[in-house]
Amino acid sequence: MRTLPFLLVVICGLNPIGAASETTAVRITLDRKTNTFEVHGLSPVELQSAKLQIFVANETNDAPAVLGISSVQENQLQFHPRFPLEPGLSYRAVLTADRFKPIRRNFQIPVEKPPQTPEVTHVFPSGNTLPENLLKFYLHFSTPMRQGNSYRFVHLINDEDEEVELPFLEIAQEMWSPDGTRLTLLLDPGRIKRGLKPREDSGPALEAGREYTLVIDADWKNLDGKPLKQAFRKAFQVGPPDTQQPDIAAWKFETPQANGHGTLAVRFDEPLDHALASRVLSVIDPQGQPLAGRVRVVRGETQWHFLPDAKWIAGEYQLHAKTILEDRAGNSLGRPFEVDLSRETDRPPIPPVMVRTFMITK
Repeated sequence: MRTLPFLLVVICGLNPIGAASETTAVRITLDRKTNTFEVHGLSPVELQSAKLQIFVANETNDAPAVLGISSVQENQLQFHPRFPLEPGLSYRAVLTADRFKPIRRNFQIPVEKPPQTPEVTHVFPSGNTLPENLLKFYLHFSTPMRQGNSYRFVHLINDEDEEVELPFLEIAQEMWSPDGTRLTLLLDPGRIKRGLKPREDSGPALEAGREYTLVIDADWKNLDGKPLKQAFRKAFQVGPPDTQQPDIAAWKFETPQANGHGTLAVRFDEPLDHALASRVLSVIDPQGQPLAGRVRVVRGETQWHFLPDAKWIAGEYQLHAKTILEDRAGNSLGRPFEVDLSRETDRPPIPPVMVRTFMITK
């Protein structure tokens, strides 16, 4: 049986008795919008004797058929149950006629879950002290949210209870994850980089030594039209700007033992971008193959934990880090966020991946 959003379809072949007629393709469907069973593909002769009965499939064989009305509409045999079909039950359709053996097919009525009330599940960076030149926030929701007007629901409030004017880079093509549950919110780079006119005119969006609150309004609705369960507030302090690149050579490794499923823990030299750290780090096994497993970025985005699907074996492994991996201020493994473009030609090419080796021992 193949289930479509509002149409349950079963295709079967009729095996005529004796030498009556050639095999006929018949479809028995259930239209969930109208709760109507339909039989398609019967010939006019077969329609004259055809009978469709519906039973609750998990009841005894002598249970009565479901009450309803049969009719023929446009060469289709239809059955309209008198009462709505009950979610969670399985129903058996039994089609009989003079020219073929009875056909029995089951239909499972799905349980419709009520729309889920959306809520903010996480905001990254998760730390309580963030750099003055913070580049982005990641807003995570429990359900897909409505898009296209997101900036009106997000506010940055300073320690004088004033809303910071236009702190975010408002772009028409909002930066949502494919499933609509994560929004990347960029702070205006023009107010981060020194020497740019927006920063000179309006000052930085965040100032070191001050406190701020990121506020997400409760009236932001999801795709089902339900507003957030409650407003969300993230209070944080602002520290000095971060101008240093992450240094993979300074990362610390806590390695598990061979023949087990222990967790590999990598401690960064500073908090890193949560979304990038979740996807651009990988483990290469002693045979040079990527190792499958689960990843978590924890402890204020300062640690990367890897739990392999298979047991560790003894040998030399590699941790591969794509050089696009950034810290919270946009400084990547390959280059700082603020770059003097006039000197870029003097820089050596940036490799796409940086590598650290580590050992798994017995």
